[in-house]
Amino acid sequence: MRASFQRTCLAAAVILLASAATRGQDPKQTDKNTITVELAEPARVQKFSRPVTFFLEDVIDRSGLPQPMLVYRPRGGIFVDREPAKIVQEKLGASLKAAGLLASDAASANYVLTAYVFNFGLAPGSGFEFFGKVELNVVVKDVATGKTTEVPALGTSLEQPAMLKKNIQKNVKANLEEALGAALRNFLRGNKLREVVETPPGAPAPPPSSL
Repeated sequence: MRASFQRTCLAAAVILLASAATRGQDPKQTDKNTITVELAEPARVQKFSRPVTFFLEDVIDRSGLPQPMLVYRPRGGIFVDREPAKIVQEKLGASLKAAGLLASDAASANYVLTAYVFNFGLAPGSGFEFFGKVELNVVVKDVATGKTTEVPALGTSLEQPAMLKKNIQKNVKANLEEALGAALRNFLRGNKLREVVETPPGAPAPPPSSL
């Protein structure tokens, strides 16, 4: 009787350990849990007082995440179809091209851009709500002088309540698209980029805006 009880306890322990291990596994990407992040239109670029062009040299993931394409972990996970750095590179390049400001190579550009992606996913809000968050840091290099300037760009979406499983992918997609569009606009239309472009070579940078 005692031996039978011990075997039963051992079997139960094995089942519990296997269940815990399964729960602890990272979600696996499939066609059904993968979304495509798009923008309805390219992000608009501000107008500068002189003609300038930009060359997007590289976009680098600095999130430190083992699965950067995993943007939502619960319920089996939700993934984006490309690495976040590739998505940012595509959309930032498309926005510059639509504005006629994208150079074909670094030698023909006024400024060379290297963007670092620190966050591309969802952040917890209050209660059961969450919001999209895209955090970039773009290094702008003046080709003529070699000077580099870091321009941060943060984009977020409005907090959204957690939704039923059948709607969660649509909700996550909308949050990421809103956050990505906001981050690109904050970079391309921000005062920091304007200061970099409008400051004549050798002149001191203007004081930070109080706005």
